[in-house]
Amino acid sequence: EAQLRPYWEAEPGSAAAAQLDGPALDEFFFVIFNGGVFMGGIGYQEDAERTAELIPVMQRAMSGIPGTFGIVQQPSVFQRGADAARAIDVEITGPDMAKVLQLGARVFGAVNATMPGVQAQPIPGLDLGNPEIRVIPDRERAAELGFTTSEIGFALNALIDGVKVSEYVHEGRSIDLVLRGETLYASRSQDIEALNIATSTGRVVSVGDVARVVAASGPTQINRIERQRAVTIQVIPDQHTPLEAAMEHIRDNILAPMRADGSLTVPYEAKLAGTADKLTQARQALQNNFILALVVTYLLMAALFESFLYPFVILFSVPFAAVGGFVGLSLVNTFISYQALDVIAMLGFVILVGIVVNNAILIVHQTLNYMRDAGLAHREALREAVGDRIRPIFMSTLTSVMGMAPLVLVTGAGSEIYRGLGSVVVGGLFLSTIFTLVLVPAVFSLVMDMRLALRGASRSGTAASGA
Repeated sequence: EAQLRPYWEAEPGSAAAAQLDGPALDEFFFVIFNGGVFMGGIGYQEDAERTAELIPVMQRAMSGIPGTFGIVQQPSVFQRGADAARAIDVEITGPDMAKVLQLGARVFGAVNATMPGVQAQPIPGLDLGNPEIRVIPDRERAAELGFTTSEIGFALNALIDGVKVSEYVHEGRSIDLVLRGETLYASRSQDIEALNIATSTGRVVSVGDVARVVAASGPTQINRIERQRAVTIQVIPDQHTPLEAAMEHIRDNILAPMRADGSLTVPYEAKLAGTADKLTQARQALQNNFILALVVTYLLMAALFESFLYPFVILFSVPFAAVGGFVGLSLVNTFISYQALDVIAMLGFVILVGIVVNNAILIVHQTLNYMRDAGLAHREALREAVGDRIRPIFMSTLTSVMGMAPLVLVTGAGSEIYRGLGSVVVGGLFLSTIFTLVLVPAVFSLVMDMRLALRGASRSGTAASGA
């Protein structure tokens, strides 16, 4: 708090704010909970574009607190709660909590050592620093005295903490009936072994007669995944590291060696989850949507052209649109600002399928009109169709590109949401238009030549068989 105080005491535009290595803070807050602190800062509205500059400031303040580690992130518009928007969760599960924490510590150390700029944190933690008293039953001795382990546990709960034994309903309200021993019998941990418990036959023995009481340490919290004890290493890669590249690094360079040397074997397992799992699901869904969009577009054009051949020619423009989308995204990363290939940007490729075929449809449709109405050969019809349609093609492309250019070029708070989508659509539309004017006529001419050759061969074969 002392290190961050100058940032919220300075006013924007003041001399004190000019001396800071980041924007001034309009608000600063922190929330303390069991085992951690949630700290946050909100910049002034006029400095909204500089909010990311507060990340190293917060990291520097946290690094000075001994015995702690943490992560700093700027929340996304689509982010819910305090979870990281680009987090990869490495979930390590197994029956023995000590072994699970050991594996988690190894993954945590390897992530920090091999991934520069990464932010990582274990959930809930990697230490067994919570003091606890363990009562370990002597099963043979307990059986001789007529005790079961569940009866010993029930009696200790009742004497030390209290246990619910029944319910009483009063005027529609359920009231728990709790059996609890007097505090004088279990006020100190060293007295637990001397506590008296009774068997079902009325025989009274001490806890030390049927169990061993030891002081130990354990985790402050035990998480479970699919009924297995688990620890999660949450990894947030550097902003300029693709999420999939980070996933591959963790799989191939961290988890694979652990499986190879026998450290990570059944019943212990590690898998990637969190945003990484959602990314895989979203990518698969968008791939299916992209294929579905191609199929629907092809069938629609087949119905309009009353042919399965001409739509195939038109769809040749789609691959170049995809290439243009990647080129547009790369140019944005090079000259404007970093833009990841997120789900919204992926959606641009699906949109491109319905946009880029329009120019090819104009050329093919006009060519067929000249062939049918004017009786021109297909090459002459292609030359006339391209000459007639090149102007409206450039006009429609130019208006579309200029209309979406602000999405790509205008920077500001929240612009990263739609910049990826705009760059994919603009780049794909521009490049596909250039190739459409060359590729579609060439493919159409090749298809017509093949069609005429097949017809000629068929007629020659028919004539020969008639002779």
